[in-house]
Order: sequence, then structure tokens, then C-alpha cells
Amino acid sequence: MAVKIRLARKGRKKLAFYHIVVADSRSPRDGRYIEKIGSYNPVTNPATIELDFDKALGWLQNGALPTDTCRAILSYKGVLIKKHLLEGVNKGAFDEAEATKRFEEWVKQNEAKVEAKKSSLEKSQDDELVKQLAVEKSVNEARAKKLAKRNADLAARAAAGDKADAIAEESVEAPVAEESASEPIAEDKPQE
Repeated sequence: MAVKIRLARKGRKKLAFYHIVVADSRSPRDGRYIEKIGSYNPVTNPATIELDFDKALGWLQNGALPTDTCRAILSYKGVLIKKHLLEGVNKGAFDEAEATKRFEEWVKQNEAKVEAKKSSLEKSQDDELVKQLAVEKSVNEARAKKLAKRNADLAARAAAGDKADAIAEESVEAPVAEESASEPIAEDKPQE
């Protein structure tokens, strides 16, 4: 029986996450498995990986073969380098203390890389937010100028309309006064 460390797909459409499982190579992708050793969520940035380090290392030492994606995940988490260092100890290349020291150095370097990526992502998100706010501010200023111009035009039209109404009222009042003045004259004439 060939044992593989592989991914089993879970989640819904377009929002997949995966369980990292140890399974018989003949079983289907989402089918029966021997043991679940972690989970992997590629939707988040950076991807979220939860892994039982000791179980993964134990399965690798017992001969389980990881798929390409699982090999990358195990390498990212340091399981493969730990396996390599333990093989070096078994062969007598160096002792257990040296292997532990090398692994701790590798972990520190890897954590620094991960933190640098997280901080750069946060910084880029902050920069994008600042740019979006600047764009919104310029759009709002343009709208405010346009609104002020339209209000000024409406005020000018209203002022011009008030002057025109005043002139029209004066012209309307004047003929009415003239007509009223001419009518009494016509009535004062004796009728014969």
C-alpha cells in the first residue's frame, strides 16, 4: 500500500480550503483517509497553514510520499528540513545539538520572511487606502465646485429674474394707472 500526504478539498464553490491528510494512494481525493494532519486555506493572503508538525514528520520518516503541493507546504513549515537534518544525525554527519541549532536558525529566517511579507501587504493596503481617499477627496472637491457654480448661476438667474419681475411690475402698473386715469376722464364728459 502506497501512502501519500495530500490535500482533500473542502469548502464551497470558489472558496475552497483543504485538509492535509495521509491517505492510501488508491482512495479518491475527497474519500477515505488514514489521518488528518492539518489544514490549508489558500484564499487568505498569505495562505493560512495549520499543521501537526510531529505527525507530518513521523509519516515522512515512515515513508509517506507528499504530493507536489503538500511538499511545498511541508517545506514552508520546515518539516522537510527537519527530516533532512535528522537523517544527517542518523548518518553521523553531525550531532543532535547541531541539528537543533540549524533548525532554529532556519525557523528564525523563515519567520522573518513571513513577517516581512505580512508587513509589506499591510503597508500596500494602507497605501491603497490613502490613494483611494485622495481620489475621493478630489472628486468631492470637484463636485463641490460644480455645485457652487450651479448655485451661483441660479442665484444670478434669480436676481436677474427679480429685476425683470420688478421691471415688468412697473410696466404693468404704469399702463394700469394710465388706463384708470383715462377712464375717469371719459366718464366726466357729459353725454349728449
